[in-house]
Amino acid sequence: MNDLLTRRVSARWMMIVSSILLYITVVSSITLGPMNIGFFDSLKALLPVQSDLPDYVSVIIQEVRLPRTLLAIAVGGILAMCGTVMQGLFRNPLADPGIIGVSAGASLGAAIAIVLFGGVITHTAFLVLGTVPVFAFLGGALTTFAIYYMGTSSNGTSVTIMLLAGVALGAIAGAGMGLLNYFADDQELRDLSLWTMGSLAGASWDAIGLAFVSLASLGILFQRYAKPLNALLLGEAEARHLGINVQSLKRNLILLTAAGVGVTVALSGMIGFIGLVVPHIGRMLTGPDHRTLIPVSAILGGLVLLASDMIARTIVAPLEIPVGIITAALGAPFFLALLLKQKGRLA
Repeated sequence: MNDLLTRRVSARWMMIVSSILLYITVVSSITLGPMNIGFFDSLKALLPVQSDLPDYVSVIIQEVRLPRTLLAIAVGGILAMCGTVMQGLFRNPLADPGIIGVSAGASLGAAIAIVLFGGVITHTAFLVLGTVPVFAFLGGALTTFAIYYMGTSSNGTSVTIMLLAGVALGAIAGAGMGLLNYFADDQELRDLSLWTMGSLAGASWDAIGLAFVSLASLGILFQRYAKPLNALLLGEAEARHLGINVQSLKRNLILLTAAGVGVTVALSGMIGFIGLVVPHIGRMLTGPDHRTLIPVSAILGGLVLLASDMIARTIVAPLEIPVGIITAALGAPFFLALLLKQKGRLA
């Protein structure tokens, strides 16, 4: 009982500390950038009335830095929660939406929308709320269900087959992306390039609204499945003995994950390794209990992606590096270290 109480207290304190760090990072993101704007002027620009500030300061803070900061928090939180759920569902620390091909499928869907429906998409609101997210969701959902179908048999679900199928479907999606790149015109090719590298530069209030609605919805729904996920960590047979409908649980979580990945790919392109790295950080800090791991991962995901975006837009200022490159540079060494740690278990 004392150990459980200590763990709950530590998890609560970890959420408080991570929230404070996120707040500090938000303030830093708003006040730092290639344009030199003072700390207090940046904060003052957030107020409804800024009579003593130049107009360009208010525009930069309210229309560029603030939307980008908020979008990074939402996208990072969604990716981290989806990664946490995928690792718990597959009971494998190497599983995440990118590794099993869901992100690649969602990106292929978004690329089809950009190239084949580029002439139809003429307004930013329609781009954000219409064709691209729908196709990204469908691409991620179809890829996920294909992986699930190939890895499931009468004997249960094989995680190894799912991962290998994800690699194969990811390669197919890559081939499709290459074909679309070949037939795309200059503007479509530029959009596709930004999509594949991941970027938060196109943040808008429409995108932020969709992202935070998705973040809140997924957070509530994933939290409802926290206890069944904890039971699933014991094994599928044990979870069934506890009265859990394992197949329904898998199907629902896979669909929700595909929806979350589809939204993030539609809004920011392919941003890798957030869903792989952040759940491990959260697990090391709070333990494997999904009741605390899911919300902590959401906060840490926003924190990590926001910090990566700050690096992306300041390290070579005034130029900007796509944030997907930064997350890959930071996450790939972590992934290699994880592979080496798991080498004996996977052999």
